[in-house]
Amino acid sequence: MRDTLTLLGIESSCDDTAAAVVRSGPAGTQILSSVVAGQTELHADFGGVVPEIAARAHAEKVDLCVEEALSQAGLPLGALDAIAVTAGPGLIGGVLSGVMCARGLAAGAGLPLIAVNHLAGHALTPRLTDGIAFPYLMLLVSGGHCQFLAVEEVDRFTRLGGTIDDAPGEAFDKTAKLLGLPQPGGPAVEAEAATGDPLRFAFPRPLLDRPGCDLSFSGLKTALLRARNTLVAEQGGITRQDRADLCAGFQAAVRDVLAEKSRRALARYLALRPPQPVFALAGGVAANRAIRAALEGLCQGHGARFIAPPLALCTDNAAMIAWAGLEQIRAGIPPAPFAARPRWPLDERSPALIGSGRKGAKA
Repeated sequence: MRDTLTLLGIESSCDDTAAAVVRSGPAGTQILSSVVAGQTELHADFGGVVPEIAARAHAEKVDLCVEEALSQAGLPLGALDAIAVTAGPGLIGGVLSGVMCARGLAAGAGLPLIAVNHLAGHALTPRLTDGIAFPYLMLLVSGGHCQFLAVEEVDRFTRLGGTIDDAPGEAFDKTAKLLGLPQPGGPAVEAEAATGDPLRFAFPRPLLDRPGCDLSFSGLKTALLRARNTLVAEQGGITRQDRADLCAGFQAAVRDVLAEKSRRALARYLALRPPQPVFALAGGVAANRAIRAALEGLCQGHGARFIAPPLALCTDNAAMIAWAGLEQIRAGIPPAPFAARPRWPLDERSPALIGSGRKGAKA
């Protein structure tokens, strides 16, 4: 195996088309380029991601993102050692766009092609940014996923808990839509919450009365809808302060649930007596300052190091996919034939959280 490896990563699982070049060797690891083409404007009028629109945008942009990533890195395709691509989970049209592009490039250049689980890309990012050792605890909290993972090896993950319905980011997006705020909902709700009273509305903290680390946010979203409808019925609409208070109450409830469930997951992880305890956070919701502060304080109280990679590496990106491919090569995991997968749980040993169908477990 060569001491220095250079990989192209391609990511297209949801609404960001991305390509990146990462190099790792004795001198360290460098992200030589990272290109992300977002689709926020394409989906803005729909209050969420439209799969068909997303797939077409990926098909139009993925080769351009690859070209730009190679240009920024100053490398020809032939200078790469391998190509890593998100093979799932995600919106199947987008995943297929990335996989087909990667297949063509790999075949044309005679390069190995490595399938990467999108969730593994997030879960392994703290090793890219901070060089931490296994095992560590990861909270992946985004628009489509929310899981506590004990990251034990490059290809070994144990799920300690996760959402049984809406992911937090999805709940933030739906809350923003209910209150007439722009998408993406997370930043919009957080901005409104800054001037709101989090105690005005008595929103529930779902599943805190049950043991374990599983989460639920669908009922919280429904409680906000009912509070909004009550205000509309009583006064014919909602004021700017009403909206700020609703956002503040909703954000506080999400924060409290994530903090308590994180405390439970941390206790289970610390019981394994890791030599250097680490709690890592990734996903778009990691950008929320109130949530980050609560989790950082929790870690300080339990003697665990808190890590949250830079936001550009917390949200969907291709550098994490290239890095996950590098990790697989270093671990001696050979490339193998694969198909695009809309569902691909990291921990396939645990029961599905949200059920499963002909295509397998959802989470």
